[in-house]
Amino acid sequence: MNKSNMETRFLFRASFFNHFMRIRTSTRLTNSIVMCALLSSAVLPVSAQENPLGQFDGQGDVGLPKIPGSASYDAASHEYTVTGAGTNMWFKSDEFHFVWKRMKGDFILRTRVSFIGKGAVEHRKAGWMVRPNLDAGAPYADCAEHGNGLTSLQFRRATGSNTEQVTLSITNADVLQFERKGNMYIFSAAHFGEPFVTGQITNFALGDEVYVGLFVCSHTADVAEKAVFRDVRIIRPVKEGFVPYRDYIGCQLQILDVESGRLEVIRSSAQPFEAPNWTRDGSALIYNLSGRAEGWGGLYRFDLATKQATLINTETANRNNNDHVLSFDGTMLGISDQSAGHGGQSTVCTVPVQGGTPKRITSLSPSYLHGWSPDGKFLVYTGGRKDKYDIYKISTDGGEEIRLTDSEGLNDGPEYTPDGQHIYFNSSRTGRMQIWRMAPDGTHQEQLTDDEYNNWFPHVSPNGKWIAFISFPKDIEPKDHPYYKQVYLRLMPIEGGAAKVIAYIYGGQGTMNVPSWSPDSKYISFVSNSEKK
Repeated sequence: MNKSNMETRFLFRASFFNHFMRIRTSTRLTNSIVMCALLSSAVLPVSAQENPLGQFDGQGDVGLPKIPGSASYDAASHEYTVTGAGTNMWFKSDEFHFVWKRMKGDFILRTRVSFIGKGAVEHRKAGWMVRPNLDAGAPYADCAEHGNGLTSLQFRRATGSNTEQVTLSITNADVLQFERKGNMYIFSAAHFGEPFVTGQITNFALGDEVYVGLFVCSHTADVAEKAVFRDVRIIRPVKEGFVPYRDYIGCQLQILDVESGRLEVIRSSAQPFEAPNWTRDGSALIYNLSGRAEGWGGLYRFDLATKQATLINTETANRNNNDHVLSFDGTMLGISDQSAGHGGQSTVCTVPVQGGTPKRITSLSPSYLHGWSPDGKFLVYTGGRKDKYDIYKISTDGGEEIRLTDSEGLNDGPEYTPDGQHIYFNSSRTGRMQIWRMAPDGTHQEQLTDDEYNNWFPHVSPNGKWIAFISFPKDIEPKDHPYYKQVYLRLMPIEGGAAKVIAYIYGGQGTMNVPSWSPDSKYISFVSNSEKK
């Protein structure tokens, strides 16, 4: 950061936050501070090295807490530690510590939060805050987790009025999501591993440009409390009037630690990409560019050590969608190409993993590849034949396809288990889209899930113990798996049973269409979405 920006940031933090309330009667000083704020808001840090507050622009105390607060960002763990005092965030004014950024329009804010220590007062609070300015009595909306477990959406309708709240039915939540849609604020909370419980307020206008961030309040003047926020995500969803498959937004490539649930963003891009495969040696991910910008349909190898992406040369098969699969030995890549040479319809081809001349496998289209048999002899895919979509398999040498499903509804997403004993898939034959499995010859088809969600794309862990899949909400058409929805990534034992949430995602189509497990079965890679700044 250059010297002038450092000075601007220092002046803003030192003057605006620590002294604003004390000097508010001085017009000259107030105007000077506002100018510093405007200059500081123009600084848009692009990395943790440049910005000690990570995704945020500034921090400071709101009101006049007796004990000053503080905040820090750990770039290695991607965690924010916030310390705050303050008598309360209630009645007609507030005292708390705030880490913020300025935002316009709609947004989705998500984090996992935990208090440090037992706490002095049961109503210490931590969570997300949205307010139009930093005055102590400003209107606001927040999602708060209290020290005693109370989980509530708090809000002040007008400057100086008393705070109100909507209490959620959940207590002791550790996943907090706060969404603004126009003049609606939606608070979703969960115990990690479980679905969200939701509350909302409507017709609540705070203005287009607002301060958005993390807060901590001790609920007592004489003690400072501390909380840790991790997996912090600030998401800009699609705008009103968005047209699917014509309009696209940016994305993030993320890695999930399956056991702990910890997330890491390893790449962000304004040009959308989709569906990461993990290479068998664990060194790279393979994804396809999407959207309609130059180069869409290309397949790229993303090196996990260098964080660099390299185009895989698939020659004439250069309009690849998000249905690409590696062979179990890692030497071959199966692709679903819809270039002009294939009539614009998805056609299954194979190519060496390092690139080369593609070999066409399916003669009929559309065909969307999803699985490779462990012995390397067969490919399984979804085929659209006479306006009906079923699952087929075919020799890797080509030839006649073999139909494996023939039922009502859509059958999709077939994938072999590592031992070759089953093919897992999703089917809407019983109403909602659910997870099924069958023998490799199509016999013994059995349903494994039967819940309120629409479950897509079961991916079997390399150790053969788990299935990871995407769950769309029940209001989505069962036969559809659209872009830009709030979805869950869930985990279930291979034989079926209770499924738990392992990631809360804004995504859907392209998030995890293909096998995305690391070779050691410890991690999953996926794509989430957010509009770029």
